[in-house]
Amino acid sequence: MKSVWLHGSVLSALALSGASLAVANEDVLKRTADPAEQVLQTVDYANTRYSKLDQINAGNVKQLQVAWTFSTGVLRGHEGSPLVVGNMMYVHTPFPNIVYALDLDKDGVIVWKYEPKQDPAVIPVMCCDTVNRGLAYADGAIILHQADTTVVSLDAKSGKVNWSVVNGDPRKGETNTATVLPVKDKIIVGIAGGEYGVRCHITAYDSRTGKKVWRGYSMGPDSDLIVDPEKTTSLGKPIGKDSSLKTWEGDQWKTGGGCTWGWFSYDPKLDLMYYGSGNPSTWNPVQRPGDNKWSMTIWARNPDTGMAKWVYQMTPHDEWDYDGINEMILTDQTIGGKERPLLTHFDRNGFAYTMDRSTGELLVAEKFDPVVNWASKVDMDKGSKTYGRPLVVDRYSTEQNGEDTNSKGICPASLGTKDQQPTAFSPKTSLFYVPTNHVCMDYEPFRVSYTAGQPYVGATLAMYPAPNGHGGMGNFIAWDNIKGKIVWSNPEQFSVWSGALATAGDVVFYGTLEGYLKAVDSKTGKELYKFKTPSGIVGNVMTYQHKGKQFIGILSGVGGWAGIGLAAGLTDPNAGLGAVGGYTALSQYTNLGGQLTVFALPN
Repeated sequence: MKSVWLHGSVLSALALSGASLAVANEDVLKRTADPAEQVLQTVDYANTRYSKLDQINAGNVKQLQVAWTFSTGVLRGHEGSPLVVGNMMYVHTPFPNIVYALDLDKDGVIVWKYEPKQDPAVIPVMCCDTVNRGLAYADGAIILHQADTTVVSLDAKSGKVNWSVVNGDPRKGETNTATVLPVKDKIIVGIAGGEYGVRCHITAYDSRTGKKVWRGYSMGPDSDLIVDPEKTTSLGKPIGKDSSLKTWEGDQWKTGGGCTWGWFSYDPKLDLMYYGSGNPSTWNPVQRPGDNKWSMTIWARNPDTGMAKWVYQMTPHDEWDYDGINEMILTDQTIGGKERPLLTHFDRNGFAYTMDRSTGELLVAEKFDPVVNWASKVDMDKGSKTYGRPLVVDRYSTEQNGEDTNSKGICPASLGTKDQQPTAFSPKTSLFYVPTNHVCMDYEPFRVSYTAGQPYVGATLAMYPAPNGHGGMGNFIAWDNIKGKIVWSNPEQFSVWSGALATAGDVVFYGTLEGYLKAVDSKTGKELYKFKTPSGIVGNVMTYQHKGKQFIGILSGVGGWAGIGLAAGLTDPNAGLGAVGGYTALSQYTNLGGQLTVFALPN
């Protein structure tokens, strides 16, 4: 199977061509092509999370040692990863979203510190935990999207504020946990708040001034969505006029959710950016009849205008809170004897989708955990009326079972077979390395009324390990996106809530909720190394090179949805939208913390 990924040579060629100024941010292209640095949380525009560095490899990774550490001074969940630009490292924290600039030439001496003054009232509005998925760098600036939705551009050398702009209103339930996408002369940002009935959107700001350029909503009138009813397609057909409004009852779309707190990717050649929208509001499906478009949807948009080229709704009329916000990974691979531009997406709903990212054609849709049971399959018959839709199993339909009825044994739980923790792809193996949750749930919807700024959930959940399995709550798997099959799978006691990293050294790294950094062989999955950090890991593994030496970095600090019980001191099993009861045992293995641990081979 031939495989080319949108990093390295492809991006280098674009960066050196005259076309690069027209289609991408030249500074970002240049720096993502240099494996010594990491300027995006996704490593590259294609979201591959692959590094060409190979000094640390499958043969010597067992010799890794701690090189240095840094305490962030903040507890709660530490998601995302540091950035490295030249000789500087930039480290972020959960709320209050402190940014540290560290000098790598001087053993991590703090060059500057930015500490925003945010109203603590934003904390109880955030779901789930006070996490932040990290910074981005472009054109001499560090971009931070704070919990209170303030987007800030900081001078990378001094920490001085270039500009700041407010993207939402926490009093209505609008918050942020995500990173941003710098593309061309724009900063693309999303919004969170689906559990508060927020009507969500994606927004482009001018990278030099912070001025809003465009905003595209997930649901509502065509003009608000920035779609062309005749040219924007879904599964190859025009979406038609009022495609969203027709799938909501009355004005329910105004509190419809569809939030955009996940990851963004970008294809410079096609000049399209990709992201997913989240769950519809409320969690009680009986209250919102219809497909609830365009929640739970993969979007392909032009970054200049916001115009959507194509959309694909994975879970119409979501009945289980299966957010569609997980990353879109862009590769060029041979499928059916033809090389095609692909997009691979591991959805919360338990299905892994392989699509043509140029047209939105659905090529593969298969379960990436065998226990997934809420749907029997995705209908792949192009002649069928239900083409592209999941075929829901009646027993696990929370709508058919009705309000105030506890539907039991639904797999996966609402935190999904995979949540936001990002996958990695290796062009050497053509495999995707996926951190997963092996968790099921009971789900009882109830009627709820909307009040701005108040929770708008309408369901009670209980979570537990998938029955008849290995007894644990997670797996770390290798996936073939062409065949739609698991190649190998490593069981884990708890969900793998850490983002993976694949390297040219034939090693794949990830972290565990107990706090282990693990290294496995990219071909076989054999464990090659592990080290226990001070707190559970929900951050993403990163690597960089400094003075000719390769380093591995990981933030530890237990939290996120899976670790919300520990992070927020919750004890009610139903708290944390059901996660507290499911992960009670985690407190026996780790405790709160906030530390960066950096590893290297011995000199």
